[in-house]
Amino acid sequence: MAILIAIPPGIAANQNATNSLTNTLGNTITQMAATVNNSSTQIQCSLTPSASTGSGGRFGSSAGSTTPGGGSQQQGTSRQFIPSYGGGAFGGGSLQPMNESSYSDVNTSLSGVTVVEPILRVVEGHNETITPRYGASIQSFNVTVPDYIITGVPLNASLIDNYPILPTNIVQGKNLQPNETGAVVLLSENSSAYFDAGVGATVNILGTNFTVAGIYAPTSTSDNQSVYMNLADAQAVTNSTNVITSFNVYATSKDTVTSVAQTIQSMHPELTVTTPQDVLNQIQQLQSTYGERLNGTTALIDGTQMQAIEEIVIAFAATGIIVLFVMLYTVRERTREIGTLKAIGASDAAVMGQFLLEGILLSVLAGIVGVVIGTIGAPYLSGLLLPAVGNSFGGYGFAAARGPAATPAVTVSPELMLIGFSAAVVLGAIGSLYPAWRAARTRPAEAMRYE
Repeated sequence: MAILIAIPPGIAANQNATNSLTNTLGNTITQMAATVNNSSTQIQCSLTPSASTGSGGRFGSSAGSTTPGGGSQQQGTSRQFIPSYGGGAFGGGSLQPMNESSYSDVNTSLSGVTVVEPILRVVEGHNETITPRYGASIQSFNVTVPDYIITGVPLNASLIDNYPILPTNIVQGKNLQPNETGAVVLLSENSSAYFDAGVGATVNILGTNFTVAGIYAPTSTSDNQSVYMNLADAQAVTNSTNVITSFNVYATSKDTVTSVAQTIQSMHPELTVTTPQDVLNQIQQLQSTYGERLNGTTALIDGTQMQAIEEIVIAFAATGIIVLFVMLYTVRERTREIGTLKAIGASDAAVMGQFLLEGILLSVLAGIVGVVIGTIGAPYLSGLLLPAVGNSFGGYGFAAARGPAATPAVTVSPELMLIGFSAAVVLGAIGSLYPAWRAARTRPAEAMRYE
């Protein structure tokens, strides 16, 4: 009964997890493609993770602490730099901070460059230990769960008025304004819920109070938890004077993007320079990989359903056979008792009803125990009996899920509990039917002679 109860929700959980991953990946690809189309002249520059620190235009000792706010960071919290184009979809992860002044030579004096946008993005989160189950194995991971992401950008009129450096889908309040003074922030809907703050409210970020100017609906997964503010304010609250995590260079036209990117790369070989075409190539590669994995996952789900049907059939057959043999053994051991009952006038129907009732009562008790075990142990049993197809996409680009993928939630509905319990009673009745009939057909004389 426990197996019968655990398998269906395991299948449903795997299907739901796979559908969720499919939708998330599809949305990520669509959003990233739209962002690229809207930023056709944008060149993204960030420090290559393998680049060494402390020399050659990299993050030096004069740029501030490599762990912003490190002096006040508490145990159980975690802070890390992330690149401007968001984690998850195309590499992501933490990148080394950069000394902003070390890249002052990348400016409008370069041929084909119209403006440069320095960016500081810092994840504020907390550490958690998660224990996902992969099939029958269990592994523990320490991961940083983001609470919100501080995103500092320069509030220059030339940037805000002409380039997509701020979210545009404002649902409440107003956007950050050019040259706006005072500690103001623009929250995503998720960040607004985290701080439980609306427009005009005051939020405390790393000991500094900010006024919420507006709330926006994210149009990309990398902006789900962002808190936008002036770059100078972001550097101040994170104790990161003169520090950035990346910068965007805007070319004069699409035709000059490649030449500008090559010039920046030759000037600073330690940088990773990404053009819109590079991102489009990554999107196409991701789409191809996604298609292959989706086909594989679909086949795996089909195989899992067939496997589940086989296991359910075997469980049903085993349950009926177990009841049959238990009741046959009971009838055999109580042959003299049956003979005595028949000798004192018990009818065939009475004897048959007694043993049939005993079999049903035993099945009722077994059904209750099976429902309890199946409900409590459903995640383990389903993981043991079925492959976890929800994790089959691996680590391909889910910005909302940092760290190892968690096991799909396996829950048993009340309806399934009732079905499992009813199945136990019915199988008990069917399995007891022949032994009860055999007991009723026993002759008293033969029963009394039985040893």
